[in-house]
Amino acid sequence: HWRWGQAADVVVRMPTGAGTAAGPFHSQSNEAWFFHTPGLKIVYPSNPYDAKGLLTAALADPNPYLYFEHKLLYRSVKDTIPDDYYTVEIGKAKLVNEGNDLSIITYGMGVHWATEALASMSNLKADVLDLRTLLPWDKEAVAATVKKTNRVLLLHEDTLTGGIGGEISAWISEHCFEYLDAPVMRVASLDTAIPFAPTLERNFLPADRLIPCIERLMQY
Repeated sequence: HWRWGQAADVVVRMPTGAGTAAGPFHSQSNEAWFFHTPGLKIVYPSNPYDAKGLLTAALADPNPYLYFEHKLLYRSVKDTIPDDYYTVEIGKAKLVNEGNDLSIITYGMGVHWATEALASMSNLKADVLDLRTLLPWDKEAVAATVKKTNRVLLLHEDTLTGGIGGEISAWISEHCFEYLDAPVMRVASLDTAIPFAPTLERNFLPADRLIPCIERLMQY
């Protein structure tokens, strides 16, 4: 690809994610491993419409892709999608929830955790930005939601250390600092191996830590 300047039109489908009690061998979230690879494109749908649209877009692109698909979403999310051909634009995030109190920037399973958490916090209205494309990620959409709400929380299933949220947090601090009313916060999985036991796995995942983090963020 780099040596000859020729197309590398390959799409690698990457089943990923926990929540199925499959332990450390089948539940890792490893999108951050590839996030710093120049020339690679990474997509991560959170719903059936985007799953088809991002896949067709990736297949039509002459660049190499990693297409992450969360295993738990295979069985838990259903929707009617068009039979006709369509694509979802690569590099464009989508607001799936709108509000002025804070911004939750996330992708994949995190979109569902965020919307579920906000549904239980009726006094809070927040933007939920689904990145959809992790590389290249949508800097314009991130900047827009930061400037709108002034409070930002980054949520992902991958472990905290070295996660994609750290890079986006650094970019926000560098380019949108004057718009922040609070520190950029992150909620992610624990920096441990993924347990088999469902109760331990739930403690490993970030979902139950999301609401307490939102509450801390709103105290600023």
